[in-house]
Amino acid sequence: MTEVESQLDSSPDGLTQAEAAQRLERYGPNEIVDHKTNQLVKFLSYFWGPIPWMIEAAVILSGAVGHWADFGIILVLLLANGVVGFTEERQAGNAIDALKAKLAINARVRRDGQWVTPAARELVPGDVIRLRLGDIVPADARLLDGDEIEVDQSALTGESLPATCKAGDAVYSGSVVRRGEIGALVYATGTDTYFGKTAELVEDAHTVSHFQKAVLKIGNYLIVLAGAFVAVIVVVSLLRGDELLTTLQFALVLTVAAIPVAMPTVLSVTMAVGARLLATKQAVVSKLVAIEELAGVDILCADKTGTLTQNSLTLGEAFSVGDTAAADVVLAGALASLADNDDPIDLAVLGGLGDASDLHGYTVTHFQPFDPVGKRTEATVEAAGKPTFKVTKGAPQVILALVDDQDEVGAGVDEAVDDFARRGYRSLGVARADGDGPWHVLGVLPLFDPPREDAKTTIATAREMGVAVKMVTGDAIAIAKETAAKVGLGTNVLDAAGLGDVHKTETDAVAESIETADGFAQVFPEHKYHIVDVLQQRGHIVGMTGDGVNDAPALKQADCGIAVSGATDAARAAAAIVLLTPGLSVIVDAVKESRKIFQRMNSYAIYRIAETLRVLIFVTLTILVFNFYPVTAIMIVMLALLNDGAILSIAYDKVRYRNQPEAWNMRLVLGIATVLGVVGPIAAFGLFYLGDRVFDIERDRLQTMMYLLLSVAGHLTIFLTRTRGPFWSIRPARVLVLAVVGTQVIATLIAVYGLFMTPLGWGWAAFVWAYALVWALASDRIKLLAYRILDPAENPAGTDVETASTEHVSAGG
Repeated sequence: MTEVESQLDSSPDGLTQAEAAQRLERYGPNEIVDHKTNQLVKFLSYFWGPIPWMIEAAVILSGAVGHWADFGIILVLLLANGVVGFTEERQAGNAIDALKAKLAINARVRRDGQWVTPAARELVPGDVIRLRLGDIVPADARLLDGDEIEVDQSALTGESLPATCKAGDAVYSGSVVRRGEIGALVYATGTDTYFGKTAELVEDAHTVSHFQKAVLKIGNYLIVLAGAFVAVIVVVSLLRGDELLTTLQFALVLTVAAIPVAMPTVLSVTMAVGARLLATKQAVVSKLVAIEELAGVDILCADKTGTLTQNSLTLGEAFSVGDTAAADVVLAGALASLADNDDPIDLAVLGGLGDASDLHGYTVTHFQPFDPVGKRTEATVEAAGKPTFKVTKGAPQVILALVDDQDEVGAGVDEAVDDFARRGYRSLGVARADGDGPWHVLGVLPLFDPPREDAKTTIATAREMGVAVKMVTGDAIAIAKETAAKVGLGTNVLDAAGLGDVHKTETDAVAESIETADGFAQVFPEHKYHIVDVLQQRGHIVGMTGDGVNDAPALKQADCGIAVSGATDAARAAAAIVLLTPGLSVIVDAVKESRKIFQRMNSYAIYRIAETLRVLIFVTLTILVFNFYPVTAIMIVMLALLNDGAILSIAYDKVRYRNQPEAWNMRLVLGIATVLGVVGPIAAFGLFYLGDRVFDIERDRLQTMMYLLLSVAGHLTIFLTRTRGPFWSIRPARVLVLAVVGTQVIATLIAVYGLFMTPLGWGWAAFVWAYALVWALASDRIKLLAYRILDPAENPAGTDVETASTEHVSAGG
C-alpha cells in the first residue's frame, strides 16, 4: 500500500478538490468511452460490396437506356436489402451502453478532508472512497486499514460465493459490498478498470459471419460468370453489326437476371422466418446471421453459474460428530441463521431443514450476525421446558478453536472438510453450548450450487449432435471439477490463471490444451474472450452461453453468443440469441431449428447458381452458334420476377436436420449447382432443336416456347436442389408447392395467350410441360451421381436424415 500511495501521490486523507480536477483532466472521466458509429454511415455500408455494386450498376444502366420499369424494380430490391440488414443489426452495439450504465452511480469521496458524494464518473486515481454494505464499487481500488469485508464479484468473475477481502486487497469496479464497511484508495478508473477492459473487449470483438462469407463467395462466382458471358455476347453482337442500343439493353437485362439481385433478400427472409420459429421455442434472435452460425457450432462454452447450475446455494448431506444425528446438525445451523438478513448462506441452511416447522418451539433471544473478523454467527435459544443454549455456525477452523476437545474431534472434522473440498463443497462448522457451558462441535454442513436438472441430459444430447460442451467458470478448480462430473462433463479442468497474457498468441501446446479441456476455472472476462478466440483460431465454430456482464466480451466474440434466461442487460446486448426460459435444453431445440434453416438456405444457394448458369449458357451459346436471341429482354425480366418472387416460399419448406454441425461446403454447393446448371442448357437446346429443325416453328413462337421451358424447368429445379436424395425423399411444404404451381400457371397463361410475346397455344404448352418433367426426372438421377462423386463420404440417400424416424422433419411455418 505504501508503494501504491507513493505512485498515486495520495494518502488515506484523500485529494484536494483542485488536485482531483487536474487529474480528471489528465485521466478523463470514470466512464467507458462511447464509440458510436454514425447511423447514416452504417446504413450506407449495406450498399458497399461486390453484390451491391453490380446491382447499383444495373440501376444506373437501366436509367441510361430508359428501362424505367427495370430501374424501379431493381432499385426497390436494392433498398429493401439495405433496410432489412440495417434494421436487424441496429441493436448490435448495445453492449457498451449496458456496461456503461453499471458506472452510473454516486460515490462517497474524501476531498479537502471532507466526505462528499459526487457522481462516480468524477472519480480519479488517488481518490479515497468509503465502501459500505450494499455499495457498488465505483472504481478499481485497494482497501485501506479496517475490518475485512465480503464482496460479491459475481457480475465480474461469475463466482457464486462472495469473496472475503482484507486491507491491501483489490476490489473491482462493478462488485457489490455484501458485508462490512471500509475505506479504499482508487487506483484505476474508466477503461483502465476491469469493467472498462471488459467493455473494450466487447467493442473490439468483431467477427464476420460464415454466412456473410458464403454469400460473398456465391455472389462473386455469379458476378464473374455473368460478366464473362455478357461480355462475349456484347463483343460478338457488335462484330456482327447488331444495333448498339438493342445489344446493350439485352446485355443489361441478362446481367440483372444473372446476378443474385434477390439472393440477400431471400436468405434474409429465410432467416427471419426461422427467427420467428425460434421465438416460439423461447429463443429470441437479435442478430439474424446467428441462426446460420448456430447451425455450425461444434463447441459450446457454457458458463457454469446460472447456466449449468441453478445459481442458488444448497445444503448437502451433513457430517456429524460422534452420536449427533445429521438432522440435529442442520437444526442447530438453522437456529444460527436469520432469514431476514437475506444472506445466501443462511437461506441455504434454512432451506436444508426437512420441515420448516422443526423450528417451532424454539425462540431466539439474541442473534449475533456474521462478522468478517469472527467469521461466525451465534444465537441464544430458549425452548419450552428446557434450559437456554447457544448455537453457532461459521468457518470450520473458527468453530474448532471454540471447543475444548479440539484434539479429539479436530482430525475427524478436518478430514470431512477436506473431503467436501475435494468434491467442490464449501464447509460450515456447527457447534452448541448448553447454558454457560463449553462449546461442543456437532458437525459440518456442506454447501453447493446444484446443477440444473436438465443439464446432464442437454449435454449428452448436444454431444450426440456433434457439439462439445466446455464449462467456463470463475469458481475454484475443486468446485468446477465437481460440477463438471455431476453434469456429465469430463474433469479435465484447466486453471485459467495459467493461460498467461491473454493478448498473446498461444503456443500450439497451450492452444491444444484449451481445445481438449472439458472446462476452465478461475476465469476472468478476458480469459473467456481469449478462450473463445483461441478455439476459433483452431478452426472451431464457437457458441458461448452466459448471463453476467463478465460474459459480454466472449458472447460478442463467439460465432454465436447465447444469453441465458435472467441474463443481465449487458449479456443480452452482446449476445446474438437470448433465451427466455431457464436451462440449456432450449439451446438444443435452437440448434435443431437452425440446422433446418441452414438446409433451406443451402438449397436456395444451389438453385440460384444452377438457374443463373442455365440462362447464361443457353442464351450465350444460342446467340453465338445460331445468331438468334432465344428469349427477349422482357421475357428475362418476367423470368426473374416470377421465379424470385415464388422462391421466397422456400423459407417455409420441410427439411431434415443432420446430426452434425453444418458448414458451407462451397466446393459441393458450386459443384452440384454447376452440374445442374449445365444439364439445363442441354435440355433447352434439345427443345430448341425440336422446335426449330423438327417442327419448324417460327422464330417468334419459338422464343415463347423457350421462355416457358426456362420458367417451368427452372422452378422444377428447386425440388431437385432441396434434397440430397431423390426429390421425393422429403415431401415439400404445401406453401412451396402452391407458390411454384401458382407462378407456373401464370407463366403458362402468359405464354399461351401471348402477353408481351407471340401466343404459344395450349398444345405446345402441354408439350413443353411434358418435356420439362421428363428432363427433371433425368436431372434428379444425374444429381445423385454428382453427389456420389463430389461427396463420396456421405450417403446421398441418407444424409438428409438424422434417424429413420420422421420426427426430424419440420415445416417452417
